[in-house]
Amino acid sequence: MKNEILLSAFLGFLLLAGCGDSEVQKGPTPYEFPGIFYFPKDLNIPEDNLTTEEGVLLGRYLFYDGRLSGRTHQDSLMSCSSCHLQQNGFDTGFDHPEFTSGRPRGLAGTFTPHYTLPLVNLVYNTNGYFWNGFIEASNPQYGSEAHHVPAEPHFHMKNIESIVWMTIVDPNEINGSIEQTVQVISEIPVYPPMFKDAFGSEEVNIERITKAIAQFVRTIISNNSKYHQYIEGKTVLTESESRGMELFFSEEADCFHCHGGFLMSTYEFFNNAKDSVFTDPFDRFGVTGDIMHTGVYRAPSLINVELTGPYMHDGRFKTLREVVDFYSDGLVISPYTHPLMKYISTNGVQMSEEQKDDLIAFLKTLTDHQLLTDPRYAKPSDLN
Repeated sequence: MKNEILLSAFLGFLLLAGCGDSEVQKGPTPYEFPGIFYFPKDLNIPEDNLTTEEGVLLGRYLFYDGRLSGRTHQDSLMSCSSCHLQQNGFDTGFDHPEFTSGRPRGLAGTFTPHYTLPLVNLVYNTNGYFWNGFIEASNPQYGSEAHHVPAEPHFHMKNIESIVWMTIVDPNEINGSIEQTVQVISEIPVYPPMFKDAFGSEEVNIERITKAIAQFVRTIISNNSKYHQYIEGKTVLTESESRGMELFFSEEADCFHCHGGFLMSTYEFFNNAKDSVFTDPFDRFGVTGDIMHTGVYRAPSLINVELTGPYMHDGRFKTLREVVDFYSDGLVISPYTHPLMKYISTNGVQMSEEQKDDLIAFLKTLTDHQLLTDPRYAKPSDLN
C-alpha cells in the first residue's frame, strides 16, 4: 500500500511537471534575426520587448491596419503603411497614390515637418531615430501634455515603441487618441487571440500595440541588393558601377565619411552645407541646444536610395542626379558646416559628368529588389 501511494505521488509529480513543460512550450517563440556577417552584432532591442514570432506577426497586422487610427470609416483610416510603402523600401516615394510629391500629411490634412525616412535596418541603429535624433535611449521625456498623453513610463521617447504612440496622436499624422485606438483594435475579433499568443493574455492596450509594431519593424532587414551580393561574391558589378563604387569610397567623391559601412550610413548627424540661413526648429539644435548643431540632420542610409526620394530632410532634391550635382558644385558655406565637408571652398567635389553617371550607377546597385515584394513584410492577405 505504501509503495502504491508513493507511485501515485510520483506519477502525479510527473504529470504536473509535464503540464509545466507544456505551458512553457506554449509561450511566445523567440525570433531569430539573420546572422549577417558584415552587419553590426549590436541590435537595438529593449530588454522589456524581446522579439518573438507571435509579436512580429501581430505587429505586421497592426502595421497595415488602417483602424490603428481609432476609426472605422473608410475616409478616416491610417496606419504605418499609409506612408511607408514596401515597394518604395518602406519610404513614401514619388509614386505614392496619395502623396504624389513624396511629402506625407496626416488625417487632419497638415504635412509632417520633415519628409519620411525608410523603416529599414532600424534594429542596427543605436544612435536615435528621426532626422534630428530626438527619439533616443537617454531622452528623459514622458508623455505629451499638448496631446493629452500622460507622463507615464510606457509613453517614453526612447525607441521605436515611442514612435508608434506619437504617430497615433500627432496631428500631422494619425491625429487620433490612444483610447480610441485601443478600443477599436480590441473590438476586432482577430486581435485578442493574437495578443494572447504574443503577450500571454487577450488584453489590448497601447503598450502592447507599440511593442508589437516595433517588433515587426525591427525585422525589416535589407541586405540583398546587388552591392551586398557583390560583397558576398555572388555577382559582379559593371565597369560603370565599379568606377562609381571606387568614387564613393574615395576621398575624391567623399561619400563614405557619412554613408560608410555596409549599412551605408554612420547614423551620425551633420550640417552638410545645404544652407546659410536656418529656420527649421526641428534640426539637431532643437534637440541638443548646441549652437553648432544648427542645420544638422542625420545622414540616412543609402540602401534603396533609388526609391526613397525626394531627398534631404525637406525633400528639396527630386532625383539622384540633383543630389549628386549638389555635392559636386552646390555646397553653401555657413558657420555650422561640418568639417567633413572639406570641399566647401570649391562648393563641392567638382565631379565630371561621367563620374556623376558612374556614381549614380553604383547608388542604384543598393536597391534590394527582394525586399520590395518579400511576403514576410507584406500586408497579410486576410486583413481587410
